Amino acid sequence: MRGRNLYVAIGTGDVGLSGGAPGTDIPNPNGPSSPIFSSILAIQFSAATEKTTTGFTLTTAHQQALAGGQTVTLSNGGGDQITIQMIADFPNFIPFPLPILPSNVQLSNPFDLVAVEDTLYVTDGGRNLVWQIDLLTGSFSPLVAFPNIPNPLFPSLGGPFLQAVPTGIASFEDQLFVTLFRGFPFPTGVSTVEKVDPLTGSDTPVITGRTTAIDILPIKEHGGTGYLVLQNATAGPFFQGPGLVLRFDSSAGPPTVVANCLTAPTSMTLNKKTGTLYVSELGGRLVAIPFP
Repeated sequence: MRGRNLYVAIGTGDVGLSGGAPGTDIPNPNGPSSPIFSSILAIQFSAATEKTTTGFTLTTAHQQALAGGQTVTLSNGGGDQITIQMIADFPNFIPFPLPILPSNVQLSNPFDLVAVEDTLYVTDGGRNLVWQIDLLTGSFSPLVAFPNIPNPLFPSLGGPFLQAVPTGIASFEDQLFVTLFRGFPFPTGVSTVEKVDPLTGSDTPVITGRTTAIDILPIKEHGGTGYLVLQNATAGPFFQGPGLVLRFDSSAGPPTVVANCLTAPTSMTLNKKTGTLYVSELGGRLVAIPFP
């Protein structure tokens, strides 16, 4: 949220279907159910909409208009109004043939974003990269792509390599911090937090040895820098144990546990005025955690 502009990442939806093996996808033969999957929207709120409203409905026709480059204005009949634009429409997928599945594709799956001046930086958990979007022109390009790493459980479980799967992103002191969730079979200890230079795209590991790290929040207090890391699960493979919020007083650790009672957490944000950490979960729950 910047002022009255809310930037929204729309994920991959049903653009693709499972290719039959873990980590494989094929194009949906019926086509996607919406033309705005794999995109970024900007929603501008009128002043009246900053109070509780009855909500708005984005119809299929509205979605088609957005995909066609049109601006959509919605009203709920009560004097409240929002204006919606599509900022970036990423390719739904690119060909990514595999020996076992020549028709395999790599889906674009925008997951999280952060705005820095006139640029949006968007993590793509399907393409394993970070996009940069010029808000003035709407042009976009990859900033950094994250390579695969060896799978420590191969050949007992999974293929020889793990995909990066970038998820959470934050901006702090002119640098970007990105969590790499890591792909199937989601082993313990291979997930990392990377620091990315937005000018060059170079990246270096900051925090290592995590499991399914899905969000990052750098914090500055008492003259030092610490980090909150949100883990989707305690251990791997296959998401064993509850989700965690971990606090690192330095990137080298060790961390302290802030919360260990979460169910498939996906993101977090800190209200510095009230000292409350809010964590969203996949099932729809929002958890408030006191964090002085």
